[in-house]
This record gives sequence, C-alpha cells and structure tokens, in this order.
Amino acid sequence: MGVAANSPPNFTAVEASYGPTFGPGPVHRYAGTPPSGAATGGTGFTASLNGLNQAVYSYGGAMLFVSFLSEMRNPWDFWKGLLIADLFIYVCYMFFGIFVYSYQGQYAYNPVMQGLSPFAWQTATNIMNLVTGLIAAALYGNIGIKVMYVEVLQEFLHFPPLTSRKGKYLWVALVPAYWAIAWVVCAAIPAFSAISGLVGALCILQFTYTFPAILAFGWQIQKDAMSPEEHFDPATRTYNYIDRGFKRWRRGFMVKWHLNSFNMFYFLGALCTAALGIYSSVELLIEAFSGGSVATSFGCNSPTG
Repeated sequence: MGVAANSPPNFTAVEASYGPTFGPGPVHRYAGTPPSGAATGGTGFTASLNGLNQAVYSYGGAMLFVSFLSEMRNPWDFWKGLLIADLFIYVCYMFFGIFVYSYQGQYAYNPVMQGLSPFAWQTATNIMNLVTGLIAAALYGNIGIKVMYVEVLQEFLHFPPLTSRKGKYLWVALVPAYWAIAWVVCAAIPAFSAISGLVGALCILQFTYTFPAILAFGWQIQKDAMSPEEHFDPATRTYNYIDRGFKRWRRGFMVKWHLNSFNMFYFLGALCTAALGIYSSVELLIEAFSGGSVATSFGCNSPTG
C-alpha cells in the first residue's frame, strides 16, 4: 500500500494486458460501476460479476472446514478461530481494496503486486506472494488430494486405504500429478483474472455457498421427518419408515419451515450467482484470447514491463 501511494501505477503492464485505452494518463475513480472501457475486469454488469468472482476467494472453502477440523488437536476451537479470522480478513481486505483503488483507479491490476511500477518493489512483493501462496497451496493441496483419494479413488475405484503401504506409494505418485495438472490449467490461460474468476464461480462459490445450503436443507428435513415409531434395525442394517415420498418431505419441511425456506432461498441465490459468475468469466476469457495481449498460453512473455 505504501508503494502504491508513492509511485504511479504500472502503466506498461495494464496497457499490454488491456489495450491502449489503459495507457499512461490521469487516474479516475468511480463510486459506482465504471463506464464502458474504464475497468480492467470488463464492462458494466460483467465487470461487477468478475469482481465478485475474485471476492469469493476471501471466504471460500467452507466445505473443506470439516477436513481441517479432523486435523486439529481440539476441533472445538475451530469456530473461535473462524470468527476471528473472518473478521480480520474482512477488515483487511476492505481497507486494502479501497486504499489501492483510491490511488490506482482504473489501473488497478490483478494480481495487485504486478500493478506496482518500481521493479524492485514488484520483485519483493512477488517473493512474498510466492511464499504465502506456497503455504496456502500446501495446506489446501494436502486436504484436496486427501479428499479426492478417500472419497473418489478409494470409494469408487477401490484404491487401497491411505494408511496402507501401497496406498502411501499411490499418494506419493498422486501429488506431482495433481500439481502438474494445475500448472497446465494455469499456464494455458494467460489472463489471471479470467482463470481465477472461473475457478471462483465454478468451484469455490459452489463449495462455499451452493452445496452447504442445499445439504443443510435436505439434512434438516430428513431429521425432522423422523418419528418415534421409526427405528433402525442393526441386524439387517435397515431403517423402518412409516411413510415415504412427498408426504414425508412436506412433514419434515413444516417442522422448521422458516429455516428450511431460508436455506432454499439461499441455495437458489447462490446458484444464480454461480451461473452469472461463470457467464462473466467465460466472457472475460473470450476477450482475453481475442484481445491480442502480450502474455500467451505456455509462453514466457510477460505484460509487466
């Protein structure tokens, strides 16, 4: 933030990525949606959605919380850390975004360290970003590979248990394959905001907002639909129902209809946001591949001068 406040934006990088419209000139700031051609994330409503696709990273990954809980020595401490971390993240991100935009305006660049014009500071912040990125990648990568192995490979393809010797060897082979695929995807798309926005809308938003809401909706109804007359038979491992179908779902829904209605409304809203986010990201990808930017797929040229 200090560098952004005391040096001009990186006009070379922004112009190379988004065209001559973003050449050197005065910085303009807008309280609302910027006019057409005055934002690096696109134009109009699409630009606003692309910004939303980036913001979802701040609070993404709620479905992975269960896996993190299982790794903790005292899982009951997790909710305390979650509240403190969310509050801290919200304050820092809001202040950081407003501060940088107030100095760089339409030249604000994603990732933000590439928007700095002094090369020395750009290099230093890149190193910091690599270190923090590697830490985050190691944490989420470890959980992601473990979930994929246990829930997909072991469950459906009958891979050996992860605790066995053969399972550990397969795990070791899976890690480089996982990161190789990630590198191919990232190197194939030259626009950082486009790929991060697509991943945010297609994956992170779903696992943070869409799936938790519909799962909570279904679980609550099934739980409330249970009656004292029903029981589980451990001998046959079957559950004896008194009714089935729509009647049962309606009965379970009405027990806590206000909570279930909220979860369904939340689910539909998240689904709509995801669809719009995917649309805006695809539009940005089309623009990135047809706009003649300096950075190309699997190339070494960089738009940062």
